[in-house]
Amino acid sequence: MRRTLALAKKELQMYFYSPIAYAAFAFFFVIAGYFFSANFLYPPYVVDVRPIFGTITFIFLFIIPLLTMRLVSDELRMGTDELLLTSPASISEIVIGKYLAALVVQLLLVVGSLIYPLILSAYGTLDHPVLWMSYLAMFLLGAAMMAVGLFASSLSAHQMVSGIVGFALLLVFWTIEWLGDTIGGKVKDYLGTFSIVGRAANFQKGVLDFADVLFYVTFIAVFVVLSIQVLERKRWR
Repeated sequence: MRRTLALAKKELQMYFYSPIAYAAFAFFFVIAGYFFSANFLYPPYVVDVRPIFGTITFIFLFIIPLLTMRLVSDELRMGTDELLLTSPASISEIVIGKYLAALVVQLLLVVGSLIYPLILSAYGTLDHPVLWMSYLAMFLLGAAMMAVGLFASSLSAHQMVSGIVGFALLLVFWTIEWLGDTIGGKVKDYLGTFSIVGRAANFQKGVLDFADVLFYVTFIAVFVVLSIQVLERKRWR
């Protein structure tokens, strides 16, 4: 655990040595601020945090591939992966450390976006169960997307390729429920269970459903394990 936290700390420092992280943060808050002002700062005022959830999670679709594309691909590109893979730390510790660093960055975005409900509270009373459940959903959804981005980063030594693959995978999980709606029947219900966005619906009603929490935790675990398996194969080549 100590090695995992040390690796997470080192990776977190690398995030803020890179201009990509600052550009991603700037893009996130500029776009989120624009849509917030367009929706809420002009009459009629609607004191509802759910549109904020929709806006921010949609921005995650573009911003998270940028934040995760260098996590492993940078090591592969610079050849430092050989040193990393032969270090005393296990592959699992390396991958989990990198994922924890990405999770902290995503948490900073979520916490920073609390400024929008704070502004909204000046115009009326917020529904606090909806507010906090929506933000829990935002964090879980972002954490799931970070796991997908980490997996995509482990597939290629080229950051741009990793970013594109990450975006493509996220787009599939984002739109899978719409695909089910198009097909209809039992396929609709089956595909809907894998929708990372659809699973947030109960949270946005202020309802905590542990089945939805378990889905996100399992989803994250699957992609972290896949990332570990990809690097294990690289170690033995």
